[in-house]
Amino acid sequence: MPGSDFRSEVRALIAEILAGLAAILDWQVLGFLAVGVSLGAVFGSLPGLTATMGVAVLTPLTFWVSAEQGLAMLLGIYCGAIPAGGIPAILINVPGTPASIATTWDGYALTRKGSAGLALGVNAIASAVGQLTSIMFLAFLAFPIARFALQFGPAEYFGLALLGISLMAGVSGRHVIKGMLAGMLGLALALVGLDPMTAYPRYTFGMSEFLDGISFVPVMIGLFGLGEVLIQISERHKARKSASAEIGRILPSAPEARTMAGATFSGATVGTMVGAIPAAGGDIGSVIAWEQARRASKDKDSFGKGSLRGLAASCSACNAAIGGAMTTMLTLGIPGDAVSAILIGALLIHGIQPGPLLFAGNQSFVFSIVFLLVFASLLIMAVGLLGARPLARILNIPPPWLWTGIVLFGTVGAYALNNATVDVWAMYAAGLAGFLFRKARIPLGPLVLGLILGPMMESNLRRALILSRGDWLGLLTRPILLVFLAATVLSLLWPLIRRKLASTNPQP
Repeated sequence: MPGSDFRSEVRALIAEILAGLAAILDWQVLGFLAVGVSLGAVFGSLPGLTATMGVAVLTPLTFWVSAEQGLAMLLGIYCGAIPAGGIPAILINVPGTPASIATTWDGYALTRKGSAGLALGVNAIASAVGQLTSIMFLAFLAFPIARFALQFGPAEYFGLALLGISLMAGVSGRHVIKGMLAGMLGLALALVGLDPMTAYPRYTFGMSEFLDGISFVPVMIGLFGLGEVLIQISERHKARKSASAEIGRILPSAPEARTMAGATFSGATVGTMVGAIPAAGGDIGSVIAWEQARRASKDKDSFGKGSLRGLAASCSACNAAIGGAMTTMLTLGIPGDAVSAILIGALLIHGIQPGPLLFAGNQSFVFSIVFLLVFASLLIMAVGLLGARPLARILNIPPPWLWTGIVLFGTVGAYALNNATVDVWAMYAAGLAGFLFRKARIPLGPLVLGLILGPMMESNLRRALILSRGDWLGLLTRPILLVFLAATVLSLLWPLIRRKLASTNPQP
């Protein structure tokens, strides 16, 4: 009977869910999860020590424990590091992880206004909403999302990168021309190093240190961290400390929560979809979500100046990329980002093969992963809310001590990335450039955006042309690429369209 077959399938599914939950409701597994979240918070809050580095360094420690215990610690690091990256972004304008770049735009502005506690609270809540939303996608929509991501080839990746590049105008604020010039500088810096197709050195000036290109993490630390230190030193005689040292309340009010709700969930959706695409992580998703929230808002001028919508959208999107990346990894065995690539290796060592057969033969383990992600998300939200006020006390540290700490941690983080001195010099050069750019009112976001997306756009365009034998028109037959191209054109023309609509329909 069809009805009895359906009931038996439901009972079997419930049994697998309960088995997955029972496997992690063990004090040792939960203890490893708590340790992982704590370590992730440390790696995320220290600039330069990313989630990727934390998972990579601590993966060998999980080889001598069970798969559930080892995965609990690694997932705890992953889920803890991304939200923690927003802490220094909010307090001292230094992104703790690359995914927290967009968090600096509104988070630090709120700190300057004396609302550091509220910014940290929004970061904790929006991060948890983003992670939980993407986990629900993983639990219920894993296969459709993964099948969509599997259709991506070089042409589609080029379209995605081009869409991200088109957002430069949006993140430039009122200084569009300056922002576009900064973006072009970022694209030019992305050309330094070996050619991605022929391995021919480009713009290295005969220096072997530049063969690997310019890493964007040291540049990011320098632009936002060291540049801010130089600005504060140059303006140290102005009355800035009293305002920024205020902490204020932690939790948003009911009207503020209603205001942020739409941006938070839209950011979570964008972050999940972008995270499911291999090689497109939370840094890209957060920028796209921030720009979409700005365009949907009636108060566009507040974005970049302390907008709760902008902060909520960026925080939820960069954290939602976790569930998207895990979806691609578990269903297809394809890493969605660098962290999930390391997690694949950890699973293989424990005798677990990610891919479609995992859902068919070991469903309870998949549900164990889902529950571990949920518990980790709730735990890091509690840590973020309870620790917001103590963390915000960092603003009471005397400015010279704070400046010294930022430079010290930035230097250590830049060097630890590749154990290369050239990264430290790149950070210092970027810091000086960030100082001069701020003085000239040149936006920094487009430069970082160009540096991140430049290699992705160039290499995938050239691969697509090689596969199509140079046939540009043949690429336009790919529907996903056409969608991205149409979105790019609309993104560039939308300000003109909005201005035209406003002129033809004047407000009474």
